[in-house]
Formats: sequence, structure tokens, C-alpha cells
Amino acid sequence: MASRLVIESVLRPYDLGPTQWYVLRQLANAGATPQRDLVRMLQVERATLTGVVAALVRKGLVEQTPDSTDQRQKVLSLTPAGAALWRELPDPITRILEVAFDGVPQTDIDTTTRVLRTATDRLTDLLSERRETWPS
Repeated sequence: MASRLVIESVLRPYDLGPTQWYVLRQLANAGATPQRDLVRMLQVERATLTGVVAALVRKGLVEQTPDSTDQRQKVLSLTPAGAALWRELPDPITRILEVAFDGVPQTDIDTTTRVLRTATDRLTDLLSERRETWPS
């Protein structure tokens, strides 16, 4: 919760929320992305992402175009205004890491990262196994 509050406070002056920031981050780093892929990447409901994308389009930061292979699907890309804003935005993740881990030895950070990654992988594997055995 504390991390989310920091992210929100860093982004508030730019009239962005955390999910909007993550969409912009994906588009800035990976380029045009199918909207359906963002649902999986961001682990949000389709309806939630639809609202987030609509807000970014309304702000003129993101462009939505039909997918060339499936006209029902949309591909998202940054507009010039979105790219300009991205270049000016502070990175809230960097800010969190600077504050949260200031003075913590790198070996402790590495151990914590390894432990959390392992735990996350195990939980993800468990969910995958359960989904395969759940009735359709």
C-alpha cells in the first residue's frame, strides 16, 4: 500500500494514475501493443483497462487503431504528446527504490529479490496448475 501511495503522489501532478503510468511505460518501452495483451501484462480486468485507455486517449496521450489482422482488436501506441510527457515524467519506481532501500546493503537486496522471485514463481506455477484442472 505504501508503494502505491508513493506512485500516486509522484504521478498526481501529471494527472495520471498508476495503471495509466504502466500503460504509458509499456508503450514507451515496447512500442505499439495490442490492448488485449495489456490486460494480461497488467493483470487488470478488461473493463478496467478499457476505462484507463479511454482516459489516455481523451488526454491525447495514446492512440487506438484497429489491429491489421483482426479489426475487432485494438493496438495502442503513444501519440507525440504521450511520448513528450513520458520523457518528462519522473519514474515513481526509481523513487520508491531510492527511499525504501537507502542504506540497505546490496547483498541483502539481492537475497530479498531472489526469495521474492522464487515465492512469486511458485505461486504462479500453483495458479497455472489449478487452472489446468479447473472445470471449464
